[in-house]
Amino acid sequence: MDRFSKAVLGGLVATAAVVGWGETAVGGNEPAAVTAGSSSKRGFLDVRKVTSPVIFHGNAKHAYRDPAAVYHEGKIYLYFTLGEAAEDGGYYVRTAMSTSDDLLNWSKPKALTPRDRRLNYSSPGNVVRFGGQWVLCLQSYPTPNKETFGNADSRLFIMRSKNLVDWSEPELLAVKGPDVPVEKMGRMIDPYLLQDADTPGRWWCFYKQKGVSISFSDDLKNWTYVGRAPAGENVTVIRQNNEYVMFHSPRNGIGVKRSRRPDRWGKDVQLLTLGQKDWPWAAQRLTAATVLDLTREPGVGKYLMFFHGDQKSKLPAHRRASLAVAWSDDLQTWDWPGKQAPDEKPAPGAK
Repeated sequence: MDRFSKAVLGGLVATAAVVGWGETAVGGNEPAAVTAGSSSKRGFLDVRKVTSPVIFHGNAKHAYRDPAAVYHEGKIYLYFTLGEAAEDGGYYVRTAMSTSDDLLNWSKPKALTPRDRRLNYSSPGNVVRFGGQWVLCLQSYPTPNKETFGNADSRLFIMRSKNLVDWSEPELLAVKGPDVPVEKMGRMIDPYLLQDADTPGRWWCFYKQKGVSISFSDDLKNWTYVGRAPAGENVTVIRQNNEYVMFHSPRNGIGVKRSRRPDRWGKDVQLLTLGQKDWPWAAQRLTAATVLDLTREPGVGKYLMFFHGDQKSKLPAHRRASLAVAWSDDLQTWDWPGKQAPDEKPAPGAK
């Protein structure tokens, strides 16, 4: 067994004994209202009642980044990277979750993965239904030597669940194919899974590696690499009418691409910065958007966007990030509490 495989397997075995697996996160800022339940009507999200775009405010100790979400039985399940500053100057990141049935009251964040810098499971991409279970994709982001960013051993994984709360141990995604050893796959982060609109049983995986790299599979186990396209990190892809719509993260803002095929992408057609100019909590960078299509959900009828903003700070990376929400009727114009000006502008070179 090669060095990297031993490290991955050793880390997974160790998680059973790591304090923090599945524990409730403590410290950090609470959301506007933390509650175990809600009096709102089940399955009805009234965005007019949301008083602030911010769900969780980051601070010097905790950061909230890289959201993924799923809507099930009238409830939003929100997954995200929970960052924690360490006393030695490094940091830990874990995948955590919170739930809400009204976008206003959110449960206290609960960590789903261990507090272990050898692993740093984080950046959940999305949740899909496969084989009678829920599947969540995410990355490892090792920083064992207090690296600023995840090292060359960063890879992609999935976890499985029957109830969206209790999750299995991570399973490696060999997105470069069965003939490429784990240690030869290269650094890769920010996975996102998409079911093909035309080929039954076909799944696509988008991930950051030299732009956005793309692989497909018919069983989420055996993958074929097909190439890459120019894009930033934290890719999300949804369908609108007969097109695929990609949201990705350039240096700042949310880039938007459109394509008839999931494996062919051109230039951005839109760059969204939402209300960044009025948001001190996102003044450094607005990024990592994920979009849910709830336009056909009774009592919702919107596209929901979750994203994070980085505050200007002299602190190291992965600090002071806040999670937030916006919504749209058409993916063109976006709204949020306190909106004062148009949010979108054409991408450079776009017509």
